[in-house]
Amino acid sequence: MSFFDRYLSLWVALCIVTGIVLGRYIPSIPETLGKLEYANVSIPIAVLIWIMIFPMMLKIDFRSVVDAVKMPKGLTITLVTNWLIKPFTMFGIAWLFFFVIFKTFLPEALAREYLAGAVLLGAAPCTAMVFVWSHLTKGNAAYTLVQVAINDLIIIVAFVPIVSLLLGVSGIAIPWNTLLMSVVLFVVIPLLLAVVTRNAVISKKGKVFFENVFLKKFTGITIGGLLLTLILIFSFQGDVILKNPFNIVLIAVPLILQTVVIFFLAYRWARKWKLPHNIAAPASLIGASNFFELSVAVAIILFGLNSGATLATVVGVLVEVPVMLALVRYANRTRY
Repeated sequence: MSFFDRYLSLWVALCIVTGIVLGRYIPSIPETLGKLEYANVSIPIAVLIWIMIFPMMLKIDFRSVVDAVKMPKGLTITLVTNWLIKPFTMFGIAWLFFFVIFKTFLPEALAREYLAGAVLLGAAPCTAMVFVWSHLTKGNAAYTLVQVAINDLIIIVAFVPIVSLLLGVSGIAIPWNTLLMSVVLFVVIPLLLAVVTRNAVISKKGKVFFENVFLKKFTGITIGGLLLTLILIFSFQGDVILKNPFNIVLIAVPLILQTVVIFFLAYRWARKWKLPHNIAAPASLIGASNFFELSVAVAIILFGLNSGATLATVVGVLVEVPVMLALVRYANRTRY
């Protein structure tokens, strides 16, 4: 494990503080970067999200999807949790807190924006950091690849309908074209480029060179992209956070509860089916974590950089890493 991976929670906290300080005391930086956009897409953030996604997608061998047939139970838990349970429990838990429990503290319009951000998180299962969680739990790497590969294929067709359904229920009108553009920009295009790059390198140099030399050139790039994205996002959101620290807590509570509930639901299901730990742990962690790169990007496109929806997805980034690391430790303690 690299130095940055080992102390990831510390680096996340430092980057969040750095972003807030930049936004507060050197506002010209986020103001200038905020102007660099095309079709409502922040160019700096788009570049950083690609930096995060591309190295992980290079690792995906879609021919290995066939191997999942030999071990369908773990894949069943992942897919059912991700697509038939998680988006709806996220909506339900977020609605309960924002519109009932925290009703006194939140105006209805702001509660709707926070709910939208939560829905975007819940409808986007993890497709990048899951490799880190799998590694930390000594998960079956090949099986994790299969899970991620199938999730990436499903997200292309399922993300838009699920988000539109849930946000339509909550009274928010969503333009399908914008959502489709987000999925194409942050999933389809980097996925296709990764497949082309992978096949080209393997054809020219061989699989051993690809895995032992080429992939190692990208070591640390995903984490670096994540940390730089945090600095940039929190520089945009720094003033909002400093003015609304209580709201950050209000958003964090349902997001943390959702993460824990989904993990234990999947983990106990895996235990009931007597799955080996190296499949059970990653399957549960994939369901608990989110594809927050996509969620943040879509929130920015749909609602703007300074919206409550974007803030909710950013808080998702804030709470996910430490919460997931705690769940990783629990999974490792219950290995036997």
